[in-house]
Amino acid sequence: MNNSQDASYQAGQAKGQVQEKASGMMEKASNAAQSAKESVQETGSQMQAKAQEAAQATKDKLGMNN
Repeated sequence: MNNSQDASYQAGQAKGQVQEKASGMMEKASNAAQSAKESVQETGSQMQAKAQEAAQATKDKLGMNN
């Protein structure tokens, strides 16, 4: 291999390594985003349940149950 071919080969290797690293980082970011989404959904569900409990407690206290 001459110097030009060797440099081209090395550049190709470096490009492949960068692409692989970028792919791994994108996967990690995607996983983090999915985890955050699930956490927010869980928090929202918990808040909704607490609000419903509070509304029911208020109705009970005021004697507004059917």
